[in-house]
Amino acid sequence: MDTKSKTYLSWDDINKLVDQLTNKITTQHPQIDSIAGLPRGGLIPAVMLSHRLALPLVEVENISKNTLIVDDICDSGQTFLKLYDEFPFSIYSCLHFKPETSVFLPDVYAIEFTSDDWIVYP
Repeated sequence: MDTKSKTYLSWDDINKLVDQLTNKITTQHPQIDSIAGLPRGGLIPAVMLSHRLALPLVEVENISKNTLIVDDICDSGQTFLKLYDEFPFSIYSCLHFKPETSVFLPDVYAIEFTSDDWIVYP
């Protein structure tokens, strides 16, 4: 039986988070010239960012120095940590960053999520 509390997000919540991330990216990382979304959770926010920033969406194989790598959440940090070995020069971003559980600090994120709730994306 799953006893973990859950936080449910709406599409409106996601839009607001992507807006926050867009604002941070434009001020903190203006050098970004492409965006890569990590399957599966990072693809939707990556496409949304691609439209908002008018930047091309690229496949993971085409990541370059100024590529923004996007995921929905940095919980344990293991996904980003594995990619960092191959792409240490890229910019890492997510909607939710869990500082208490992550071994990786993304370059930019929409919000810190300090609850141990399971996030349920729409």
